[in-house]
Amino acid sequence: MTFVVTENCIKCKYTDCVEVCPVDCFHEGPNFLAIDPEECIDCTLCEPECPVEAIVAEDDLPEDQADFLQLNAELAAEWPVITEIKKPPEDADEWADKPNKRELLER
Repeated sequence: MTFVVTENCIKCKYTDCVEVCPVDCFHEGPNFLAIDPEECIDCTLCEPECPVEAIVAEDDLPEDQADFLQLNAELAAEWPVITEIKKPPEDADEWADKPNKRELLER
């Protein structure tokens, strides 16, 4: 099993989760983070660190977010690894919990 970054991360991109990851499975894009499912060891450390609850265990993925499992794998293969906390976007709090952000995902 792996953990999955879901839609709620889009345009929020808090990076609290990356610092606790023992295997460096997070990858950073312009306005989203992705978890490499091949690297994730299901340690559960990242999930409680996300202030917008955008990280979900694969088995707990809501049906409307199921495609994020494959999307995380694809984006992790394209984007560089991130291991240190960075300052979130200035408007991150404004984007937290907003629905229908998929079309705003930048590759």
